[in-house]
Amino acid sequence: MSSSRIVSLAPSATATLAALGVEDQVVGVTAHCELDRPTVGGWLNPDYETLADLSPDLVCTSDGLQEEIRDELRDRGYSLHHHEPGRLDDVLAGFESLADAVGCPEAGADLRADAERRLAAVDERVERALADSDHDQARPVVYCEEWSDPPMAAGNWVPDAVEAAGGRYPFVDPGDRSQEVDRETVAAADPDHAVLHICGTGDQVSPDRLADRGWELDATVHVVDDSLLNQPSPRLLDGIELLAERLFSR
Repeated sequence: MSSSRIVSLAPSATATLAALGVEDQVVGVTAHCELDRPTVGGWLNPDYETLADLSPDLVCTSDGLQEEIRDELRDRGYSLHHHEPGRLDDVLAGFESLADAVGCPEAGADLRADAERRLAAVDERVERALADSDHDQARPVVYCEEWSDPPMAAGNWVPDAVEAAGGRYPFVDPGDRSQEVDRETVAAADPDHAVLHICGTGDQVSPDRLADRGWELDATVHVVDDSLLNQPSPRLLDGIELLAERLFSR
């Protein structure tokens, strides 16, 4: 069934809807979404009265942090698409499930196929870079920090993203939630690269953040727009491509 009026309460859903080519059906978004539409509050504090005024046919939510919002909306009688990806494959599957929910399954299949082509191209690039080295030893260790107070090593799909980009990620198992870490744990892994993608900051983070709190690591520090790794949308493919470029630049 085609949904003619969509409210997205998740930036990842908003970005995916745009990539599917149905942004014209989106009538409301959160203040955190990158689409010029009426706002219905924040990701975790939507304004239900404003949402009701928009009379949506479908409301999109994402992540376990929005489960209570999802349940509240369901109790209020709204049709919902809720997606909680844990791994990179789940992110890609979400492109198709959201497309199905808004009535454009072919666009969802095309978007997933394009993502898989991009991942294959990254893999080819990584294999070329590693061709003359022992793969396990040549793959750089990467530390990804998604929050700094307290320091949190990124989980969910980020370990898969690092692996797809050619790195090793010994901090959180793929699919597990992000975990608090200390300097000793990170230093013991001896990362070659440290990636700062702090939630809600875009790329407005100083690369000196680790050193300023006393984390002296022998690692190249990269500041990455948080949406490129934290958002389970097509932007994650941009992030994987960027990571591969950073890890294997010459």
